[in-house]
Amino acid sequence: MTQQQAGWSVPLIEVALGTELDRAGLSVTGPVFDRVLALSPGHVVVNLAGCRHVDAAGIGLLLDVHRRLARRQAVLSLRDPNPRIRRILQTARLDQVLPVTGSGPPAAPLPDAPPPPVGPASPPAGTAPPPAGTTPLPAGGATRSSGPNGRPCGRAVVASPS
Repeated sequence: MTQQQAGWSVPLIEVALGTELDRAGLSVTGPVFDRVLALSPGHVVVNLAGCRHVDAAGIGLLLDVHRRLARRQAVLSLRDPNPRIRRILQTARLDQVLPVTGSGPPAAPLPDAPPPPVGPASPPAGTAPPPAGTTPLPAGGATRSSGPNGRPCGRAVVASPS
């Protein structure tokens, strides 16, 4: 039985990128987005605060994720790009397709959705710790967690493999 057949989905997932969103990083980032989309989220926020570079391949990945979410009436938004990445997004006119927000608290959950869980997470050996308030997505697949009212919610961190 698939997750959609079971009748549940995750209202909000925030993916914090700690790596470049470029051709070289697609082998890491692409599978993470596949696992995130498998959870049938209503809203995916990509936090670009830790991302220093975006190229055409990264923009293509974001557009692919946007199309896949739009087919399910779900939303992809980008948060906290640095000024250089913001200019790249504007030049590519991606800011006209996807909502881009500045610094601040995480994006608000969809109506009646609980806030994403916040808790400590241990990074794999040899990697930088994830940003405060985020939980890494395990390599073996996505996990589900429940908010205060029992509804699923989650966050993921994508860090460069070092």
